[in-house]
Parts: sequence; structure tokens; C-alpha cells
Amino acid sequence: MRRIILNTSVLSAVIGVWGPVQATRHGPRDWKLALMWVSWGISVAIAVGTVVEETKAYRALEELDDPRELER
Repeated sequence: MRRIILNTSVLSAVIGVWGPVQATRHGPRDWKLALMWVSWGISVAIAVGTVVEETKAYRALEELDDPRELER
């Protein structure tokens, strides 16, 4: 969980919510606002998914380098 929260791509995607929040507070409620929220959600999902995939790849490499695997 810490890897996801402290990852810079996730942090920038979460901080990117500032634009949709301000548009929701001050702007008109139209299709462009909905599109802003959808695009923000997609960017957060992509950032989290990337961190999860990187973590899986890192763990797979650790398992390959594990000396205990050579004993079996």
C-alpha cells in the first residue's frame, strides 16, 4: 500500500483532482465537466495499475534471484 501512496505518478494524478474540483465548484454543469471527472478517474486508475504491475514484476525478479530456489 505504501508503494501506491508514495508513487509520484499516483501523487500527481491525485493532485490533478484540483482542476475538476474547481470546475465543479465554479463552472457550468455540462458534458465537459463529466468528461473531466472521467479522465481524472482513468488517470488515477492507470497510475495505480502501473504501480501494481511494477510491484508484481519486482517480486517476480526477487523470486528468480532467491538462492533458496536453487536448492530445490
